[in-house]
Amino acid sequence: MPRKASKGSHPFFLLVVSAASLFCVSCAHMKPGSSEKQITSPYKEKIVVVGFHAAISKGEKADVVRDPISGAIFEAEPVSDNHISQLTNMLFERLVAEKKYSLISPGQALGAYSSIVKSDKDVGADPVQLLQKVGMIFDADAVLAGYVYRRRERDGTGYGVKRPASVALDLHLLRPSDGVVLWMSKFDKTQRSLTENILDLSTFIKGKGRWMTAEELAAIGLDKLIMEMTSTGWKRKQ
Repeated sequence: MPRKASKGSHPFFLLVVSAASLFCVSCAHMKPGSSEKQITSPYKEKIVVVGFHAAISKGEKADVVRDPISGAIFEAEPVSDNHISQLTNMLFERLVAEKKYSLISPGQALGAYSSIVKSDKDVGADPVQLLQKVGMIFDADAVLAGYVYRRRERDGTGYGVKRPASVALDLHLLRPSDGVVLWMSKFDKTQRSLTENILDLSTFIKGKGRWMTAEELAAIGLDKLIMEMTSTGWKRKQ
């Protein structure tokens, strides 16, 4: 789990503890059979889609945290399991639609987590090692996982707000054999009016000139990350 920026690193075991509840919810919202079978394609690259985890869970206080993989710092707020599940489902469904990779679903990844934790209770202390072992179970080329740091809903309507929506998330693509990060990117945005930020015209256009909900803003961020990942040719970095 991401650590507070003002303190040293602390164990990642909460990621594993939350995995079961997260992916049980995830599986319940997936299309029938999507968590049971591997999605194949003509491409050889196999990716285990672990999905998202909350940087700060419900019930905890908002804080500044550091991503344990990239070291990036984010302003983080509690994010519910339902929202994490929703974003994980969206991520997997969008990757399926891309038809570029052979995919292992988040539901399948849960089984790998359980197996790893039973055999090695200390593995949760290292997020990279944990993701490596998940990838190795499926003989995958990469493991895709990330965090949701913030998913703050707007206070208002599409035509006027007291407080705009704010979303922060990232994704990492790791190679199981040695833990090398093949690709990573982040999306950290609080919507602003066009007059406040004329340079952010693209978000204004995508939002159709309205104040977006957190779900709409998160969808824009997720699409951005997926587009970057699928266009970088990450396989060549191996």
